[in-house]
Amino acid sequence: MTGIRFLWVALVAAMVGWSGCAEPQPSTRPPQNEPLKVLNLEPLPEFSFINQDSTPITEATVAGKVHVVDFFFTNCPTICPRMKANMLTVYEEFVSDDRVVLLSHAIDTRRDTVPVLKEYSERLEVSAPRWHFVTGEKDAILGIARDYKLAANEDSTAPGGFAHSGALILLDQKRDIRGYYSGVSEEETAEMIGDMKKLLAEDGE
Repeated sequence: MTGIRFLWVALVAAMVGWSGCAEPQPSTRPPQNEPLKVLNLEPLPEFSFINQDSTPITEATVAGKVHVVDFFFTNCPTICPRMKANMLTVYEEFVSDDRVVLLSHAIDTRRDTVPVLKEYSERLEVSAPRWHFVTGEKDAILGIARDYKLAANEDSTAPGGFAHSGALILLDQKRDIRGYYSGVSEEETAEMIGDMKKLLAEDGE
């Protein structure tokens, strides 16, 4: 790994890894005229969760697909509604494209059960397999957030009892991280959609 890439990944971890349940930091992706770099140092681990339809969701679900990852909880009183509004924009852009998957991890694993996530997805009028709302063992959900270099923790002092990053993470068809974006910013969401289209175009070359 080059020194430049190492510094780039370190910057990502510092800026978005511990932003908390507040306004996320600005995007950490390269300028628009530069190619999207691979930001993770090592391959991401395997995972196993359950979605709103009680369907097992694993790394095989996203294999070969451009996908967006975030962390939320349904009772979040701060940034989650804006994050989900922006994710809905992404969903609507790619709803007919089976090369794209959205993966939202519910960090309040005690209250955000499968039926609760099902009701939540129905209120948004979205569905699997394009958008999976997943739950699982608490340690597994919070652990994979750390693997993505994002914060997600129980915190009795935080609104709603949890502190979490408001970032959206863009991953490519090989499960490599290609960008972090503010989940409450319409501008960065639009930028991410453009980057998603770039990755899809690369896949067809």
